[in-house]
Order: sequence, then C-alpha cells, then structure tokens
Amino acid sequence: MDQNRVYFFDTTLRDGEQTPGVALRTPEKIEIAKGLVRLGIDVIEAGFPAASPGDFDAVQTIAREVKGTTICALARCNEKDVIKAIDALKDAERSRLHVFIAISEIHMQYKLKMTREQVLDKVKAILELAKGKVDEIEFSGEDASRADLDFACQVYGTAIAGGATIINVPDTVGYMMPQEFASKIRYIKEHTPGVEMLSFPFIAMMTLALQMLTPWQLSKPVLVK
Repeated sequence: MDQNRVYFFDTTLRDGEQTPGVALRTPEKIEIAKGLVRLGIDVIEAGFPAASPGDFDAVQTIAREVKGTTICALARCNEKDVIKAIDALKDAERSRLHVFIAISEIHMQYKLKMTREQVLDKVKAILELAKGKVDEIEFSGEDASRADLDFACQVYGTAIAGGATIINVPDTVGYMMPQEFASKIRYIKEHTPGVEMLSFPFIAMMTLALQMLTPWQLSKPVLVK
C-alpha cells in the first residue's frame, strides 16, 4: 500500500446498521456496497458473519457479487467467529478479516473476565488460526483509548507478529479529545514491536460526536507524525 495515500474504510453495512431503527436486507446491502465501489471506497466492512444467519448471508453474497474493492468481515477474537468470517469471505476478490478483543482493564475484568496474559494468548492463537486464509488481517484493540499504553503496545506487537498488517486503535466509548488521542497514537507507533513491518500502519478511530467539539477544536486537526 502507498504510505502517502489516504485509504477509505467504510463500515456503513456493519457499524452503521447499529443505528436505532436501521435494518438492512441483503439486496439493500448489495445496492449500498455497489454504490460505495462507485465512490471509490477502498475497503467495505460488509458485516459480522457470526452475529446471525442473515448477516452471514449478506457478507457472503457481497463477497461474491461486489468487485473492485476489499470486502471485510468483523469477528470477535474466538475460533467460531473467525471461521464464520473466513467462510463468508472465501469468494471475495480481495478479503480482509477484522478481528478484535477488548484491551482496557475495565473491559478485560468485567466483560471478558480475562487476565492480560489470557488476552495475549488468545490474540496469538486466533491470529495463528487466521493467517494465510484471507488476503489481509486487521486487528483492533477494543477500548484502546482507555487501555494501559504499554500493554496496548504489547497486544498490538503480538498481533503483528501473528500476521496482522493493519492495526486499528479505536476510541470505542468516545473517551478522548483529538490532541490527547494523537499523543496516544504517537506513543503506540513508537513503542509497538514490529510496527515498522506494517504495510498500512494505523487506523485511528474516534467516536466522539462532532457536535461535542467547539469550533476551535474543529479547526485543529489531529496530526500524527
């Protein structure tokens, strides 16, 4: 990938469907996906195949019928999700598996009920399972903005060693302000083992609503050098 180009990753068909009142059928998703290709979108996150038979069918159909872009499927960091996602993507012209696991202390303790060591072991095992079965692997540390920075670097380093070529650092709960988030991204870039091997280093996702930002803040873009 060209390091000097911005690549567009669209998650309308996956994250967008979480909007209250939105429920898209497979034909509607295909129509939207083809429209996104016409717009020049580089990666379309088509859905979460393990979530339901309907979602699996939609991702599988989009992978078969929509060409000219990378088709991505989301999966939790477990064997069932990953196998479902890989199966749904098998006919894609170019495929990406997007696998995620929570890495903040509060999520690990109360949601996953896992220790740091267990999370690291899970990431290693799942990346080993997925490697070579799709064209690209994207790894996300859910709630990364609230994670311990050195542990986040350790998790991302484990994912890179396992074959991830795209690293996603999400601000899952809208916790950080732009410049604060830029500082965290910079630290992760500088301290993550193997980061220099990434073909497309980082996707930094901020979920803070724009209406919460003042005009002054909006005039200050987040620049990570």
